[in-house]
Amino acid sequence: MPPPLANSLAVHLATALCRGQLGLAAPLIEVQVHLAPGLPTFHIVGLPATAVRESKERVRAALENCGFEFPAGRITVSLAPADLPKDGGRYDLPIAIGILQASAQLRTGAEFGAPCELYGELGLGGELRPVRGLLPAAAEASRARHQILIPAANRGEALLVARAVDVHALTHLREVCALLGAARTRAGASPSTLAGSDAAASCSAPLTGDAFLDVADVRGQHLGKRAVLVAAAGGHSMLLYGPPGAGKSMLAQRLPGLLPPLTHAEALEVAMVASASAAGFDPRSFGRRPFRAPHHTASAHAIVGGGPHARPGEVSLAHKGVLFLDELPEFDRRVLEALRQPLESGNVAISRARVQALYPAAFQLIAAMNPCPCGESAETGACRCTAAQIRAYRGRLSAPLLDRIDLHVSLARVAARDITAGARSAPDSAQLAALVRCARERQLARRGKLNHELTPSELHLHAPLAHAAARLLEQAFEQLHLTARSYHRLLRVARTLADLDGSDAVELAHVAEAVQLRREP
Repeated sequence: MPPPLANSLAVHLATALCRGQLGLAAPLIEVQVHLAPGLPTFHIVGLPATAVRESKERVRAALENCGFEFPAGRITVSLAPADLPKDGGRYDLPIAIGILQASAQLRTGAEFGAPCELYGELGLGGELRPVRGLLPAAAEASRARHQILIPAANRGEALLVARAVDVHALTHLREVCALLGAARTRAGASPSTLAGSDAAASCSAPLTGDAFLDVADVRGQHLGKRAVLVAAAGGHSMLLYGPPGAGKSMLAQRLPGLLPPLTHAEALEVAMVASASAAGFDPRSFGRRPFRAPHHTASAHAIVGGGPHARPGEVSLAHKGVLFLDELPEFDRRVLEALRQPLESGNVAISRARVQALYPAAFQLIAAMNPCPCGESAETGACRCTAAQIRAYRGRLSAPLLDRIDLHVSLARVAARDITAGARSAPDSAQLAALVRCARERQLARRGKLNHELTPSELHLHAPLAHAAARLLEQAFEQLHLTARSYHRLLRVARTLADLDGSDAVELAHVAEAVQLRREP
């Protein structure tokens, strides 16, 4: 039997524990319930959001339908600390248990051990419904050596960060009362069978259809496949541009299949961000690299994050994975400019009037665009766009944004002979993934980070250039009008090409190919 929730200061005062959600943080919340004589009222204080204020009706119906007596008089629920915003249905269960304790309908044992935190939204019949954002709360509770009592549907999520003996996953309010102590119910309303952890002992099955797409499915486009290999090996961002049907989206969708599996620590980071999002976290996706492909009508809040509760955006949901932006010039200019800071720093800070949150955003940007508004190319003669229209179309992408993209790859139309070829002689994803793994191992052994993260001083130390390579790089800098930022990004790509070849020095061929992979649209 788990320890009691808290020691009641008086028969009409009780305290239960829970945790809020503030970005990826989970501050401890004390749910204090006080009963006093007077006209029947029910007040919740402590910056409750609408979902928390509405818990009054859910708690009342759940207690009555479970056979308990709803106290008459003044009920005051304080969510402390009072200056932290509270949102969601997670406070339903601690409020209900606090009311039962304060009204002496629930008596816990006299032995005290580690505190127990309560989470769960209540159905009108007393059912425990899952809550979002439980993973950060379970992690903080585990660090504090607290036990947690949660809905059975959240068990898989909690077990990622907490010990099984500290997690009590139940399905109904009656089971909670039976687990915490002797419940005095009205005649004919006995507690249901205790389900406990055994009722949710089986973890969710893995998601089906999680096999990665194979690069060998892409016919032709040898330059595009080479660019995808280089991007995966060094963690580089990439822009693919070419006519419709050239294979831009197919190449981007196959990039995750070349990346090595996430480490356990990285998988937990990804899961934490997903848990804080509006959609929540599915334990069946644990350990999978995210691949996010938002539509070009997405707002800045959807891409970067924000809203009244400072939710993470696509750049954070793609942390340690791939963010694919198809039809890049069709995105709003403000959305594209907002990508510049997270591309450099690897995180994004969201500030609102009452909420400040810092989310990780170490994503790999893969973008695609057409050569002109109509999508046709001048090679076929079907393009009717004027020079001014093409300049305006490409002008939607600012120079500072393009400067932050490592690879700029031009794709031509696929030849008929490549489409009709029966045998697929090109390397498949498994073969390319082995090359990526070897190249990344070299990078991590050399500096403990991937090449795209190397600072300028680290580049000069770990990317020594042969004389001919240095001269070619200087010529490219002058002729292509590169900036200092693009110079170092080109050098990082050359360092990755050398790692793919197993070379300690950056040779002339590596710099030449890096220049070839950075053609401005």
